[in-house]
Order: sequence, then C-alpha cells, then structure tokens
Amino acid sequence: MLKKIWFPIRFKILVILLLLVTSVVSLITVTMAKFFHDDKTTYIRDITSVVALHMAEETRSMMIGYEEKLRIFSNLIYDRELSEEQKSELLKRLFADLQQFVAITVYQNGTERMVVHDASTFNTTDFTMDAFAQYRLAHPLPLERIQAGEVYVENTLISGKVPTFTIAIAQPVPNSTAPVVTAALVRMESLINLSSRAKVFETFIFDANGVFWSHTDPGQVSKQVSKKWLDNVTGLRERKTAGTTIEYTQNDVDMIGGFANVNFGGLTAGVQIPKKVAYLTARELLNNLIWVALAILLVSAVVSLFGSRMLTKPIEKLSEASRIIAKGQFDVKVDVTSRDEIGMFADSFNQMASELEIREKALKDAQTALVQSGKMAAFGQLGAGIAHEVKNPLAGILGFAQLALRKIEKDNPLHENLAMIEKEAKRSKTIIENLLKFARQEKVVFDKIAINRVVEESVAIVRHQLELNKVKLDKELMPDLPPIDGHANQLQQVLMNLFINSQQAMDGNPGRIQVSTRLLSPDTVEVRVSDSGPGMSRDVQMKIFEPFFTTKPSGKGTGLGLSVSYGIIKEHRGDIRVESIPGEGATFVITLPTASQPEMTAVPG
Repeated sequence: MLKKIWFPIRFKILVILLLLVTSVVSLITVTMAKFFHDDKTTYIRDITSVVALHMAEETRSMMIGYEEKLRIFSNLIYDRELSEEQKSELLKRLFADLQQFVAITVYQNGTERMVVHDASTFNTTDFTMDAFAQYRLAHPLPLERIQAGEVYVENTLISGKVPTFTIAIAQPVPNSTAPVVTAALVRMESLINLSSRAKVFETFIFDANGVFWSHTDPGQVSKQVSKKWLDNVTGLRERKTAGTTIEYTQNDVDMIGGFANVNFGGLTAGVQIPKKVAYLTARELLNNLIWVALAILLVSAVVSLFGSRMLTKPIEKLSEASRIIAKGQFDVKVDVTSRDEIGMFADSFNQMASELEIREKALKDAQTALVQSGKMAAFGQLGAGIAHEVKNPLAGILGFAQLALRKIEKDNPLHENLAMIEKEAKRSKTIIENLLKFARQEKVVFDKIAINRVVEESVAIVRHQLELNKVKLDKELMPDLPPIDGHANQLQQVLMNLFINSQQAMDGNPGRIQVSTRLLSPDTVEVRVSDSGPGMSRDVQMKIFEPFFTTKPSGKGTGLGLSVSYGIIKEHRGDIRVESIPGEGATFVITLPTASQPEMTAVPG
C-alpha cells in the first residue's frame, strides 16, 4: 500500500495562487500584445493621456504641498501664544525643512512686512536680494486678487542658473480687516525632476502664458512652447476637460501629444512622443510588460508564501496546544491575534482549556473533600473501637491515683508523682471523651432552640477570659431568627472552642472577635465567627478539621477541638467551613437548617 504524501496547506495555497496569477498575467500579456499589434497608435494615445493625467496629478499634489507649507509658515508667524524667540527659532527650523523655498515674503495691508530668505541661494552673482527686489518692483503681485482667495502662481525669471516660481496665498489673521498675503519664491528643481523621470516620453509643464516651467530637456525651461499645438490645448481650462490627446507636427516631425489640466495656477502638463518612436517602442513596452508580469509573479509567490505561512502558523499552534491538553496539561493558551475565523477558533480553544483547567481543579477539590470525608469517617470508626477499650482502664488508673493521693501526705515525695499521674489521666480521659463525641457514639436529644440565645450564653461565658487577653468580643445578631433543631450545650461547645482558638491564635496581642448571625435563606441560618488574627494558609485550611492536626506548640493542644466541632455541626445537619487570607484574619462560617427542614448534604471547606 502506497504511503500518503503529506502536502502542507501553505504549498497548496502557493500553487493555487501562482496558477491563478500566472493565468491572469498571461491573459493580460497576450491581450496587451494583441492590442499593441492591432492598434499601436491608439495605445500610444491612451498612454500619453494617462501619463499626462498622472503628471498633472503629481504636479497638483506638489503645488498643494507648497501651499500647505506656506500656510503653516504664515500661521506660525501670527501665533500669539509663542514668544518672539520661540517664533524665530521655529521659523529657522521650518525654513530649513523647506529646502525648495528660496525666500518667503509677508505682505500686510499692501506693505511688505517681512522677508525670510535662503542665504546660500543668494550667493550667486546674478541671483541676489537686490535682483529679487528689482524683479518684484517690476512685477508686483496682484494683492487684491490674492486677498480675494486666489492662489497665485507665476514663473519668476530672475536667474537662468536657478529657475524659480512664485506662489502666494492669503491668510486671515486676528485684529486685521484684510488678510495677510504670504508669497514664497520656490525653486523649480522638483518640477524639473518630475519631468526628467520619463524615459520614453518627452514631458513638460507650462503655464497660461505658454512658458515652460519644466521640461525633459532642462534647456527648454522658461522658453515659449510651440505655437503649433498651443492653440489646441488653450481651451482645456475653459472646457473643464481633464485631458486631451492630439497629433501635430513639430520641427517637421509627426508627434502624438497628451495634455492634462493641473487645476492649479493655470498650469498644464504635457507628454509627447514622435510617432515613429512610438512604433519602435511598442516592442520595448511589451518587453517591459513581460518583465512586470514576471515581477508580479515573483511578488505574488513571495506574498502567497508569507500569507500562507501566516494562515497555517496559528493552526500549527492550535495543533501543538491540543497535544499538550491531551497530556493533561490544561494551563496552555494559544496566542492568536488575527481577527478572523482562526482568531475566533483560538479564543474558543483558550476558553475550552480554561474551562477544563477549572473543572480539573474542581474535580481535585472534590476528590480532596471526598478523601477528607473518608478520613473523618475512618477516624470515627477507629475512635469508636478504641475508646471503650481505653476508657475503662484509664478510669481505673485515675481512681487508684486519686485514692493514693488521699492516703499520702503532701510532703511525701510520691505525692507529686501521683498528682502528675492524676493530671495526665484526666487529660487522656478528656481526649477519649472528645473522640467518642467526634465518633458520634454519644446520643443526644435535639430540641427547638434559638441560635441567638446560644450565641449570647457562649459570649457571656468566655467574654471575661478574652478581655483578660486584650481581645474584644463583639456580636451582631439578627433578630427574630427562626428556631433550629439542635443541642444547645454542644453548639455552645463549638462556639466557645472557636472563640478560644481565635484568642490563642492572636498569641497575646490585642485583637477583635466578631460573632454574627443572619438568615441566609428561608431554610438556613448562618453563624460567622471572624477574628483579626494572623489568618492561615491554604494548606492549613485544607487540614484544619482533621483530628490531631494543630498549629499550636507541643503540649498546648490535642488537635481535636475543631474536629469535634466539625462532628457536632455535621450531627446537626449543618456545615462548617473556614475562609482566611494569611495576614488578614480568619472567619469560620457555620450554616444550620431551620427547624423541621430536610437534611442537607455538605462538604467541609
């Protein structure tokens, strides 16, 4: 049987995309080749028109950029929030950034108020500030037209070495009836570079006076355009036509020219090419198109490779995370930031992993509680079995010790030993009795009792002892609580045990204990005992109700107080749990059913 070949999705996407791009590019190439063959002249006309429109748009964008920079300059000059020093510094920086600007002149109320210029440009012998001032005197700006809102541009012929033009705008300023006119003298270098980029076509820009602003041949700048075709394109602006293509003869050479209105300052962009060159360049254009097609194919291959990688990488992450989860490690998260179906899938996957982790934790907690319940039940059976075996001999030891103490004088050396035997026998008897209580071997009769009364009697018994240890006991009892079925003495034992444990946890430091009652639900009463002690860790909380578990020093506790309390509360069909954060005290929460309610199932916290 042949082994299946693994073929990644990314390569499938790559192959499909390459086939699609190859088909489209091939179809376009064949179609364009047929178009060149059938009607080359029409094609060149279209190309010249497109190039002319593109150049007109670039020229317009460049001129709008100059206009915006000039407005920024004007706004900065009249910004009242800036000091003169700040303005001067910002103007220097701004002017340094405006590399094409030779000089900027500000006119207010028809008077020249400020001139900022590029000293490096005015270093030439025929391009000086005096020459500029004389030119402006001879060719004053139409300030009224500019103040009316016209963006004014003109070819400013000062020096043949540095072709320049002027752009002027009006800008309203505070506390002035007439707007301020800001005019900039700008190098034509960028416009000339724009015209020199074309390799096949002869491109140029000229104004309404028929003067070249830029040309593929820099020697034509500032010269008059040919009258052969000027009349044919003069009406572009009046007709509001985007562009036109015409055929004409220039210097006995048949030309095809495309012209487009710049829509800024009366400028027009033009493109022309000799007809014979157009036919010869058809093959060159076709070759260029083929190279472009190959470039598109190559770029498509690279893009599709990276794109498919971006698509399949999250899937690989999800696959790896799935294998990790299969091993039982649920604390895994897939980091996918894409906002698509894969991102939604990753979010769902992370949510699933989080839910599995939560459920695993809940399962472990339930298992721990089950083990705890089993340990408590096993200990109850063990305690019931050994208590009777130990209780009777222990009672005999205690009785003979007490009898011997009556017959021996206190100054007898044996008296101290017998007293120690009596004390330890009583302590052992207490432990056995607590074991019997925890094992539920002692049957008690439940009556309807008021839980508030049990709390008040317990507080009255221990309040004095707590106050001697600098511990204040507060109570907050909800009135008119329904009665519960229980044994008052046993519940007192539980509460007193909690009070004493809280006081001992404070280790002689001043503190506070608060006991409160409330009706948790129509069927349940809650008793909370909170202290300001040191609190307990999570590990201690898990073991706090286990028999013989104690955090007290050796000899100061048996570890049965809370386990006996646990048994008493369970016998009352209730629940007891502890809530604590280390350093923030502890709270024991007791819930008991009201009288004549069905038994509740609870797991110790």
